[in-house]
Amino acid sequence: MVSVRSVVDRVGPTLLHAVQLPDPCPAVADVVIAEPGAPAQLAAGDLVLGVAINDPAAGVELIRHSAAAGAAAVLLKPPVARKPPVRRAAKAAGVALIEVRAATAWAQLVWLLRTVLDAAAEEPESLEGDPASADLFRLADAVAAVVDAPVTIEDTNSRVLAYSARQDITDPARVSTIMGRRIPDDVLAKFRSRGVFRELSRGRQTIFVPEQRDGTLPRLIVPIRMGGELLGSMWAVVRGPVSDERAAAFADTAPVVALHLLRRRAHADAQRRASAELLRAVLEGKAGPRAAIAELELTDEPHRVVVVDTPGDDEGLRLALMERMSLGIGRRPIATELGGLLYTVVPDGADWPSLADPARGAPRVAAGSAVKIGELPRSRAEAEETLSLLRAGVIKGPSGSFDGLWTALALHRTASAAAAAGVAELGPLEQLREYDRINGTGYVDTLYEWLRHPGDPRSAAQALRIHPNTFRYRMRRVLELVPLDLDDPDVRLALLVQLVAVRWS
Repeated sequence: MVSVRSVVDRVGPTLLHAVQLPDPCPAVADVVIAEPGAPAQLAAGDLVLGVAINDPAAGVELIRHSAAAGAAAVLLKPPVARKPPVRRAAKAAGVALIEVRAATAWAQLVWLLRTVLDAAAEEPESLEGDPASADLFRLADAVAAVVDAPVTIEDTNSRVLAYSARQDITDPARVSTIMGRRIPDDVLAKFRSRGVFRELSRGRQTIFVPEQRDGTLPRLIVPIRMGGELLGSMWAVVRGPVSDERAAAFADTAPVVALHLLRRRAHADAQRRASAELLRAVLEGKAGPRAAIAELELTDEPHRVVVVDTPGDDEGLRLALMERMSLGIGRRPIATELGGLLYTVVPDGADWPSLADPARGAPRVAAGSAVKIGELPRSRAEAEETLSLLRAGVIKGPSGSFDGLWTALALHRTASAAAAAGVAELGPLEQLREYDRINGTGYVDTLYEWLRHPGDPRSAAQALRIHPNTFRYRMRRVLELVPLDLDDPDVRLALLVQLVAVRWS
């Protein structure tokens, strides 16, 4: 039997989110709807759907009833699924708690869950088969019969996922779309200029596009949605305006197609999760280079670990970033999450800094040095150290690499060690710092820049954004306030170590 975790993975994050999973994860036997006001007949391994549960008390009661029957999981909609009493009850009972996205129809979810369970019963050994793709082509044929026109099923990037065998109505645009497995750019521009994709995003039930001057035949288009998310669209090549009844019948097929697209995504998500788990093990030093090269399809050239900082708890943003990080690295996705950070592994020379795009949600990106596959845990530690300096503002900018920022890292390590040893507390420096605190002066900064720019007061003054004469005056005041023999090289070196400790720790 398939586990609750596997069911959630196969259905995918568009509809389900695991709020809490016990360890070990229970196996699933069946799907049961807990009707409101009627005691549910539950059995061991059931997925219990809390239909019409809209308050925490009812959710807690359902969880306890389900646990007593040995059910595997309780599925609830927000906000009940995340309420503390509900989560505590699930944890105490050892029952998995799954959140169903708010816009999801329970009837569609039941159909999809039972489809997943049936598929698992037929192919219990793996997820490697992809029946969803073949099903989509059969479904395209069925939809073509409903709308009485050739049909293509496309994703949100206008890539063709399936098309009907029927070819009695066609035009060059359809032929090019099927041959290239996506709408050609020139055809795409024409449909975009007519507002087709804007209407798709607005949730219109059907969109009719009349025949165009270049001979492109009319299209009847239906968006494919599930849980409030646009998953794709269906395009039918028609001879002219379509009756309301036939258009409605065409639109009625969209929920079924949406479920098949989710099954297809679930298969891809399962592969992605397998890669993520292996990459996580590699970065933690729990899996060797042979497994990484074989399973993640890495080459034996040097690679870097790249870590991406993701602010806040926006799950949609994290998924979008994970998608970006998974593109272009071998045939299989290779990104994972550890401790709230996102990680990927890229060949040396890859354009990883492009991930640092605040407009797309990734304000800080850091990379370790390029290493052999077996040394990726070290590159991970280096990436994390570099990220800590980016976060602290010690390193300016949205991105940085360990080997490219070695001077900053060396100073930071020195500062950390010196601060731990109390180096800054020795000698007269503390007296100067106290004077700055009381009087609001900047003599410590003045001394620091004097040491950084020996014999070059103009550069030191420029760093402080003051006039060179002002800088010279401040240095005279420093020597009046504290006894310092700045002609002694050891004094200068000791002061520089102290000031680095103060400024960088």
